[in-house]
Order: sequence, then C-alpha cells, then structure tokens
Amino acid sequence: MKAVVYQEPFSVAINEVDRPTIQHPNDVIVRITSTAICGSDLHMYEGRTAAEPGIVFGHENMGIIEETGSGVAGLNRGDRVVMPFNVACGFCKNCMAGNTGFCLTVNPGFAGGAYGYVAMGPYTGGQAEYLRVPFADFNCLKLPADGSHEADFVLLADIFPTGYHGCELAQVSPGESVVVYGAGPVGLMAAYSALLRGAARVFCVDRVPERLAKAEEIGAIPIDFSAGDPVEMIKEKTDGEGTDKGVDAVGYQAQVGDGSKEEPAIVLNSLIETVRPTGRLGVPGLYVPADPGGPNEEAKKGMLLVSVGRMFEKGQVIGTGQCNVKRYNRQLRDMIIAGRAKPSFVVSHELSLTEAPDAYRKFDQRIEGYTKVVLHP
Repeated sequence: MKAVVYQEPFSVAINEVDRPTIQHPNDVIVRITSTAICGSDLHMYEGRTAAEPGIVFGHENMGIIEETGSGVAGLNRGDRVVMPFNVACGFCKNCMAGNTGFCLTVNPGFAGGAYGYVAMGPYTGGQAEYLRVPFADFNCLKLPADGSHEADFVLLADIFPTGYHGCELAQVSPGESVVVYGAGPVGLMAAYSALLRGAARVFCVDRVPERLAKAEEIGAIPIDFSAGDPVEMIKEKTDGEGTDKGVDAVGYQAQVGDGSKEEPAIVLNSLIETVRPTGRLGVPGLYVPADPGGPNEEAKKGMLLVSVGRMFEKGQVIGTGQCNVKRYNRQLRDMIIAGRAKPSFVVSHELSLTEAPDAYRKFDQRIEGYTKVVLHP
C-alpha cells in the first residue's frame, strides 16, 4: 500500500510499504478515508525528535473497517469509525480511570502509545491506505454510516478532543475569561471549546494573520503578539486583572514576538503572568524530555526556565499532559451530529495522499493559508 514515510528532516515521501494484517484476535483493519496532518507531526518532520527514517506518519485517522479479528465483538466489516490517536488497552489501571493517553499496556516501559509517532510503540501510522487497529472494540468509535461530517469526524482523532482537554485541565466554566496561547489547529479548538463551555471572553494569542482571523471568526478576541507584549494587551482588556483561566496550545517550539528565535518557556511564563491569582492553567501543548534542536543545553534535555516562584506566589494550579481522547470523543461526536459543533472550520485543505510531501512543506512554513490539512487516500 501507499504511505507517507519519513525520510530525513524536512522530507517525507509516498512509498510502497507492507499492507497491515490481523495480528491479534481483537485487531481490525481499517481502510483509511481521511487522515490529518498534525502540528505534532511537524516536530518529527523538522528533525526535532528521535524519529528514525522509515516511520509511517499519521495519528489522526478514520475510515471503514475492512477486516475483523476473530475476537472482535462489537464491530463489523463496513462500520465507519474514527480512532483516538492514543492506542489504549481499556483494562489497565490508567485506562480504567479514563486516562487512556497513559495506557500501561500498549507500550511497555512507557505510559502511553500512539499511531505513527516516535517512542509511542510499534504502531504504524495511518497516513496510508490501511491501518491496523489493536484493541479495536475499545479504540474504535462508530460513526454514522451515511458519509456525513467527514471533515468534522476526523478531528475527533486528536485536535478537537485535545483542545477540549486543554479547557478541562484549566476547568473552564461558563462566564469566565480565558486566554489561549496559540491559534494553530489545537489552539483554535481550545478557543472553540472554551466558547462551547460558556466562556464569556476568549483571547487567542498568535502572530499568523490567517490564524488570528480564524479565531475572530469563531468569536474569540485575537491578540497579535508580534505587535507587543500579549500579557499587557490582555491585562488592559481585563481591567488589569488578567484572565480566569489559560491554555497553552503551543508547546516547546514557542517563539519570541518577531519569530527570530525560539524560547521554549516563553508561553508558559506568559501564561503564568496572564492568568489572575488562583487561576488555572491547562497545558496540552507538547513538551518533550529531549529536544535535539533545542536552543540551549538545558532545552535539549527538556529542562526549561519556568517561573515556578511566580506561579506559587499567585496560587495557580496547572494541569498538563496529552489528551485522553476517549474521555471526550463520544460526547463531541454527538455534538457534531446534533449540529451543536462544527470543528471542520479549521480545515484549510483537503488533498489526496500523494500530495502529502508538498502539504507538509507548506504547513511547516505556514504559507498559502495552510492551517489544517486532511488527506484522503
């Protein structure tokens, strides 16, 4: 089958690879109909992880079940399904507690597994024609068979639940003010989720005009950090108090205002300053224990200069970690079906799988309005 395969930093190719087969009675094989390029994929694409050449990318996947293992009980050939980017067993201590992003079974020696991602287990990615889904009864979420909402449902694999998770970590409540740092796909989903949860005002901080315009379209207040200190701009709009809650949807490749250099802790420190005393911070933005391209020796070891003293002084509470997709995806699916949510507003391009190399280049360079790309094998 054809698949998107990592070659070297800033290079992926469409290669022929082995088509997946049933390896366990609870496996299914899914024919991929939609698979999205994620900002997290760019960390590998740019050579900022330990990813080796040959890895098949793709952790945002949906499609039609082609084959089921003999032990599959709740799924059938022809079912339309979307899979969380987390590979999870459903029965370990963490999965039983709803923390499926930190499954203790699927990736021995590490809490958590994922499709097509470095250090996240032996699970081939879904930017391909077919995908093997382990523990399929647990991991597959059934979708309406009528082909509706394709571009909405594929976002249930990662960014819509992840944005919502950022708001859950921050415990965003009706009537509150919220700041979201980053207006990329996850940041826009976090801002959208904050509005769905009833936030009164949502500030969205970025410097890319297309992203800020998209944030404004959904009712958020755009803050261009290239035009000044976002902390001061937001405090001016909140009578000097700051916001009630905050979400970091940027992660460790954060940049200074003019984009001239990286400063890995700048968003965390800005978030601490922006959110009022006793406020809550949600951090779904990716931070890693090792970054080969870090701007200094500490950053290369995942050690950042975060203003913990200031956070302590302000009595803030912080929640971190990747999203437990299964905790949210069923409810968010039903909101889409009911017409209460339409996350596909963030999708800028729908392309064929063969266009992936060019799409990666343009998405990485933030050109031609590339905000979220969905590939259709």
